[in-house]
Formats: sequence, C-alpha cells, structure tokens
Amino acid sequence: MNPCEDTEPALSGDPERLTKAQSPEQPPFRDREERGPAELRGSQWSVCPAASDSAGFHIYAAGGQHHHFCEERAEEVPEGSEFRLPRMLRESMKQEELADRLQSRSRSGVCQRKLKSNLKERFQCVFEGIAKAGNPTLLNQIYTELYITEGGSAEVNDEHEVRQIETASRKPDRPETPIRQEDLFKASPGRDAPIRAVMTKGVAGIGKTVLTQKFTLDWAEGKANQDIQFTFPFTFRELNVVRENKYSLVELVHHFFSETRDAGICRFDQFPVVFIFDGLDECRLPLDFLNTEILTDVTESTSVDVLLTNLIRGKLLPSARLWITTRPAAANQIPPECVDMVTEVRGFTDPQKEEYFRKRFRDQEQAGTIISHIKTSRSLHIMCHIPVFCWISASVLEEVLETREGGELPKTLTEMYIHFLVVQSKVKNIKYHGGAETDPHWSPESRKMMESLGKLAFEQLQKGNLIFYESDLTECGIDIRAASVYSGVFTQVFREERGLYQKDKVFCFLHLSVQEFLAALHVHLTFINSGVNLLSEEPTTSRLLKVFRPKPKLTHLYQSAVDQALQSPNGHLDLFLRFLLGLSLETNQKLLRGLLTEKGSSSETNQETVQYMKKKMDEDLSPERSINLFHCLNELNDRSLKEEIQQYLRSGSLSTDNLSPAQWSALVFILLSSEEDLDVFDLKKYSASEEALLRLLPVVKASRKAL
Repeated sequence: MNPCEDTEPALSGDPERLTKAQSPEQPPFRDREERGPAELRGSQWSVCPAASDSAGFHIYAAGGQHHHFCEERAEEVPEGSEFRLPRMLRESMKQEELADRLQSRSRSGVCQRKLKSNLKERFQCVFEGIAKAGNPTLLNQIYTELYITEGGSAEVNDEHEVRQIETASRKPDRPETPIRQEDLFKASPGRDAPIRAVMTKGVAGIGKTVLTQKFTLDWAEGKANQDIQFTFPFTFRELNVVRENKYSLVELVHHFFSETRDAGICRFDQFPVVFIFDGLDECRLPLDFLNTEILTDVTESTSVDVLLTNLIRGKLLPSARLWITTRPAAANQIPPECVDMVTEVRGFTDPQKEEYFRKRFRDQEQAGTIISHIKTSRSLHIMCHIPVFCWISASVLEEVLETREGGELPKTLTEMYIHFLVVQSKVKNIKYHGGAETDPHWSPESRKMMESLGKLAFEQLQKGNLIFYESDLTECGIDIRAASVYSGVFTQVFREERGLYQKDKVFCFLHLSVQEFLAALHVHLTFINSGVNLLSEEPTTSRLLKVFRPKPKLTHLYQSAVDQALQSPNGHLDLFLRFLLGLSLETNQKLLRGLLTEKGSSSETNQETVQYMKKKMDEDLSPERSINLFHCLNELNDRSLKEEIQQYLRSGSLSTDNLSPAQWSALVFILLSSEEDLDVFDLKKYSASEEALLRLLPVVKASRKAL
C-alpha cells in the first residue's frame, strides 16, 4: 500500500494535556500485540511512564483507550506523530535519551538521517572555480563569514551590480545588526510575528549559493537548526528543467529527495520543514501571483510554477518555512506581502577580504604580498567585496608571482581578467595536451573555443541570460557536445552543471564579470578580424556596400560603446565598456598574443577615445555615469584629469567657482576613492553653494554626516 494513499488523520494531541495526571493504575493496559497506535488516531492523548516492571511508556487516549509502547516498535507510530511524540516525551517526562532513540528509530528519523548523510556528502566540498583533482576544498575550511544585514525591501534594484558594490563599499560602517546564516528564521527582538519566508538579496558572485550550502551543511552535521526535521534545498536551475512536468508538492519533494519517498513520508505539515529556493533570478518559470489558481492540497498534481506560487503565498503548506535567494534585479518577482523578512548579502568587509586570502594561502608572506597589492588598486579592492573575484584574484596573483620575472602585477580589471584567461589556457594546454609551461597557449582549437564562448557571452548578455540551456546554445551555433568539451577544457571559465537528480545539462560562466569580459573580447576580435561593429545599430549586410564603404575606425567602435553605455538607464554596460576600452591598450594585447592575430588600436586611437570621454563628462552627466567613465580612463591608464584636481588639492588652490563639469566629476571621484573614512564630510571646505551641494551629493550620501 502506498503510504501517501492513507487518508486517516495523523495522531494528534494537545501538549497541555501531557501530564502525569493519568497514572499506570488507570484502565489495565492490554497486551501491546492486541492494540496498535492506529486505534488512537484522531484522539486526544497523553503519555506517562510504564510501571517499574515494564519497559517503555503508556499512551492514553480519550475514552480510556491506551497502548503500551516501547522503542522497539517505533515504526508503528502514525506518520507525523513520530516527531511530535519525542518532543512531548522531552517536555512532559524529561526523557531526553528515550526521545532521541525513539526519533532515530522512527520513519522520519531514519529518513532524516539518510537525508542529512546525502546532503552532507553533497555540500561538504565547495568548488571555487573547480576543485583540483584529488584535492577538494572543504567548505568548512574555506568558509569565511559573509556580511548579511536585515533591511531593505523586496523592491527591484536593477543598477549594474558592480555599481551597487561600489556604492556599498563607500558607505562607512552603519549601526546595522549583522545576521548569521544559522539565525535567519529566528525573530529579532521586538518582532512578534513568526518568520515564515525570508528573501536574501545579493549581486552575482557575492556568496548566496555558498550561504545556502553552509546553512544546509550545518543542519546536516547537527551544528545548527536542529529543531528543523527536514531541509530541502532546491535551485531554480533544477526546477527550470522540470518546468514542463506536473507534480503534487509531495511528488516534487519525492522526485528531488528520494529519501522521503523511500521512507513513505507524505505529510510534511506534521514536521518543521525548510524549503530553500536558490537563484530566483535564474527562474524561467512563469510565476504569476495575480492569476494563478489557489492550491491547498499537497497531493494534488499541477504545474511546477503553480506549486511554487502557492507555496510562496502560504496557501500550500503554510507551516513550512521558505528561504529564497536572488540577485537584486529579480527581487520584485515575489510580492512584498509574501516575504516576512528581507536580508542582503553585502559580501566581504575589508577585514573579511584579508581573512579570505590568509585562509587561501598557507604561505602567509605570499598572502601579505597579495593583500598589499590589492589595496593599491581601488578598483580591485572594491571588486574583492565579491568572493568570486577574490578567488579569481588569488588564482591570477598566485600564478603571476610564481612565474613573473620582475614584471608588474595586474592593477586594472582588464589586466586581471586577461591574466585569468591566459592562466586557464595554460592549464588547459598542460593538462590536455601535455604541453610545457613555456609553450604557446593558444592553439587553433583553443582560439575556436574562445570565439564560440565569446559569441555566446555577448549574445546572451544582450538578452540578460546568465545560465544557458541547450536551446540557447543552439541559437548561438554551439553544439551541445561541443559545449561539454568547452566546459571540460576551460573548466574555470565556462561550467557545465547538472542538478543532483537531473540528467539535463545547464551551462554558465563562472561569474557575470567573466561573461562581460568575454563579450567585450568578442566585440573587439570581431571588429579587428572582420571590421564589423557589433554595437552599431544597423550592421551592413550588402556585399556591395561592404566593398565600397570606407574602412571602419576603431574610434567609432569605442565611441559607439561609450554612447550605448551612457544611454543604458541602469548602467548594464558599465563593466563591458571598461573591458572593451582596456583591451585597446597595446600592453594588454601583448598578453593575448596568439589569440589576437593582429594589433588593434594605437596610442593615437586611445587618445581620441580619452578626449571623447572627457567631452562627454563636460555634458553634465549623472555622478554614476561620470564615475564609470573615470574607471574607463583608469583602464586606459589616463589619469590626467584626476592628477590635475589632485594638484589643486595639494596646493590648496582649488577654486570650485570655475570648475568644469568634468573637473567636478574628478573631484567627486577622488573624494569617493579616498582611503580616508567619510564619516564626516565638510562641504563648506569646498563651497557652501547650492551647485556644490548638488555636485557633491554622492559624497554627501556616502558619508554619515555632512557639515
């Protein structure tokens, strides 16, 4: 018989009645073979110790019915009650050890042990990029506490995520209360209502997935949240794969967590249960909270999106607790009224960055060198708020320190990502082709792979996709088998993933910034090799026009990229633009020799681009756009405007009365980039005018107090 078809109500009881008022002298107990627990279903009941000459305890039900119970028959307790009965034994009879043994022998206890064992095996190793063969990284060894805060709302923030990180990095320490991941569902002082649904926001690569893995691992290892009977971690990547199928909630859990099916667990309302849904931003299910039918029966089959919307709304299994993680831009897919608490992962604080590198490198002298270097570059230091970027930086700087001959360490984002690509190409060459360290890194096969991955990165970036399925690859002309080869070769750039119980493949780049870098590289290579500007609004398709049109200039490509980035309302091309302009430097092109077959731009071209950006800054751009153009100037190694203002500041001769918009932007950039704490900002030091207030507003916002 399928236990899910058993419709009798589970044994229920009132904890207030569980006293020793009813003693063993009440109606004589019958032989335990005569009467089973099923007889007690639907009755109010109580427990008390058995007589001194008998093991176990008595269960008394309304009407005088009772049952002598001992732990050897734990499997007979009706489903759901095997969790509640041990709890009542603890509270009423103070039988802690007996309760533990009873729970461990019950169906749910056996199922919990199997689930914990499987989840521990699944999450105890973390894959930073990819684990080295035979040398997996243990999550508990590498895990660095993330800065998580309560607050904000479930509203959308669709700014470019690097811009959000930069904004967060400028803010001085606020009087916010950090939250530990194991305390997510614990109500804070002053909060009366219980917390059912938590939404955790954070930019790509900030550590949301690792956070859910740590939460699950701590539960599986018995370190935290042991009041939870079952933790079910889902990813939207896995749910996307089954979006065409129909399940009941019970069937969906059984499908992904077969331990529950094998144990016949079908009534999750009897247990404290946590559902984790990681990666809402990757969801391809049509979550419609306005028009979706209401569903309350956990055994009724429907589409996966209907299941999720009803579970999130609390119509389905309202006793369950939910944890949803998402990038900020997708947060508004869930109605605010369905979320009890919003938290935000801020990534690493400055001390946590250092802690990460000191854990990452056993050689503390090398760790110190890397930490010192990153502090010298404002853009690198800001990006290290993101744990994935810390890993990229560690991989690159470790390799460069071991192989360089007195050369410079990468200081800009473009340099860092070029080195990262070269390091991965070198690893591929040695690992797959038996090459030597000094061999050329770019074989014809490698170049073809990078061209295909660059095209995929660019086309999917335009669509806003960070994960790709077979249909996405086909649209880009990449065969699924070829994609598997790419992921096997460039394992730390492009990944192939499978769900725990899924056969379907999911592909993604290591991080959004890696995708943006490869997209910029694709645009650069396409222009150099074929003269096609992929950013132009009307690409020329006529062969005759191609023959007679003038040879395009690189300056046109860069200027069109600047224009498009400035027109983007949310800064979605900010990082792409930094990478594209950084690739124009001859020093960076030398690092990619073998992949780039001919020289792209000249110093003259770069100077034209610099002047074009300075001209744009004089058009009175928003502070955010101006700041990104300063980052672009930094990628081009042009610091003339910044040095001009710094000279004024050093000499004390800065007069804000005659500053151009570009110079105002430079002043803001310098103040925001300063190592000095912006706890108190003295506006009068520069000017007390209304114009100065408006110009310096980003600095005022970043400081705790303005004078």
